[in-house]
Amino acid sequence: MIDGFAVGHHTADDQGWLTGTTVVLSERGAVGGVDVRGGAPGTRETDLLDPRALVEQVDAVVLCGGSAFGLAAADGVMLALAADGRGLPVGAGPGETVPIVPAAVIFDLGRGGVFDHRPTAEFGARAYETAKQALAGRRADPKPGCLGAGTGAAAGGLKGGFGYAEAALTRGDDGLSGSVGAAVVVNAAGSPVDPATGLLWSDRHGTLDVPDTVGRVALSAARGQAARPFNTTIGVVLTDLTLTKAQAGKVAAVAHDGLARAVRPAHGMTDGDTFFALASSRLPAPEESLAAVGLLNRLLEVTADVVVDACFAALAAAETRGRLRSYRELAGL
Repeated sequence: MIDGFAVGHHTADDQGWLTGTTVVLSERGAVGGVDVRGGAPGTRETDLLDPRALVEQVDAVVLCGGSAFGLAAADGVMLALAADGRGLPVGAGPGETVPIVPAAVIFDLGRGGVFDHRPTAEFGARAYETAKQALAGRRADPKPGCLGAGTGAAAGGLKGGFGYAEAALTRGDDGLSGSVGAAVVVNAAGSPVDPATGLLWSDRHGTLDVPDTVGRVALSAARGQAARPFNTTIGVVLTDLTLTKAQAGKVAAVAHDGLARAVRPAHGMTDGDTFFALASSRLPAPEESLAAVGLLNRLLEVTADVVVDACFAALAAAETRGRLRSYRELAGL
């Protein structure tokens, strides 16, 4: 897990439920950016991440099911952060803070069978507590699959989910490096599958051994027969580098390049595709301007790759839920 961050989930998959909430928690506050590309976004506090806005530090980002209703989960995270003394100081007294908690949602309404089973403030509070525990303990990478905000996710008719991936930046001639990770909820209207082969677009390393060409074509055909309702892919890119708000916004923008490689088409009118970027600033910024540009370029290059890998992790780990069949099941893996 990228130093300075942790991920926590609350999952609701009992009878009638198929939704959840994911909290990406910053240990000490992080510089944030955002880029919204979809035609039907559901978001909160994204204007604060504009480089022209006052706020510099983000306390947490909430990813959630429930469409616009699910934004209520951010209330629970805000209240929990405030109780812990976190947030933007707005007064002289103790506890006089306003936690900064941007959020984005996916459409998963009714996928568990009951339309009004959707995340509430309690979902956010529980996911926050899980993230706090992760910060306090061993910071392992988050597990992928049907959990948190990815519980009710779908991708082009297949079962979607939550995925995480990270990578180190190659050390340049300047001797500088860092790390970048991506936490993604894949819930796309577009297809994650190449119709010619039945392979996942995001399997850039050829990890999955789909049995044969006939099986691949059958998988593609099964996916193509599925209905495509409202969707949205959302995520957070994390880095230990020191970035400005404008640079974090650029990282969030390039994250969409990774999504466009993993899902085709992306950014449609029924998608609300949104990516945040958070920088913990654990590593010092380069003093030389050319070194800073070179490091940022390496960060952007790796960002797109880790988003692809996070999408793959989500789809490869997803399990069949009801009528939403997983890629692994259809591919006979």
